[in-house]
Amino acid sequence: MSTPAQYYQSLPPVSKFYGVACLMTTSAFYFDLYNPWNIALSYQDVFKRFQVWRLVSNFFFLGPFSPFFAVRLIMIARYGVLLERGPFDKRTADYVWMLIFGALSLLGMAAVSFLWTPFMAGSLVFMIVYVWSREFPNAQISIYGVVTLKGFYLPWALLALDLIFGAPLMGDIIGMVAGHLYYFLTVLHPLAGGRYVLKTPLWVHKIVAHWGEGIQVNSPVQRDQNTGVAFRGRSYRLNGNQAQTSTTPAQQQQQQQQNQINNSARQPNSGDGVAFRGRSYRLSGH
Repeated sequence: MSTPAQYYQSLPPVSKFYGVACLMTTSAFYFDLYNPWNIALSYQDVFKRFQVWRLVSNFFFLGPFSPFFAVRLIMIARYGVLLERGPFDKRTADYVWMLIFGALSLLGMAAVSFLWTPFMAGSLVFMIVYVWSREFPNAQISIYGVVTLKGFYLPWALLALDLIFGAPLMGDIIGMVAGHLYYFLTVLHPLAGGRYVLKTPLWVHKIVAHWGEGIQVNSPVQRDQNTGVAFRGRSYRLNGNQAQTSTTPAQQQQQQQQNQINNSARQPNSGDGVAFRGRSYRLSGH
């Protein structure tokens, strides 16, 4: 059994960041540090009062501490982590782009009045669950230890449970729509011979590379290897041999030219230091 600290450290970076951010947002609300309506989605406040943070902040509030909050947080820790360790393993930038695309899709749907919800963190979590269900359709899932079903039906089972418990369904439905739209554009449409139109943008790769967390194979952006280097200079091994020097390409070229000059200076001339020249013979006389 791992300790809570070990479990926290083992979580993949994106799911860990999003889960902790949602937990901290609800904790701050619990201590009355802010009014949740100041971070709710309101297009009127966005465009008339330029409160643009509402376009982002509403995705981090899962509501007050409650069973609903606990279930949504467990979904992130379970299905978000499984996605990031499974289909999105070593594809951190692609996973970040999936969440960004889902958030943009939800914002677009919320512009329609009857689809609007003030907080869409639950919708984004439901999108994660839907994408997981399409990636693992045959996985066996137990619902509260009572019903066992395939992973493909998990979003519909959760939707039915929210209906039974009297929770709002619109957020769950638009989350499933956003998840299906992403899965269709990235998997179903290309498999049918269509063009892959949802490639991860370069700026997302740059954000992930600057963040320094996670791994993205075949990334067009490389991390800055010099980040965090406090000292740069020439190093030596304990046996006295000179090790490699951290230099720039221009300095390396200059060093190579200097080495060539030094080698040329060390080469002896054809007649220097020779005391005797002539034909040599073996002792046998041949």
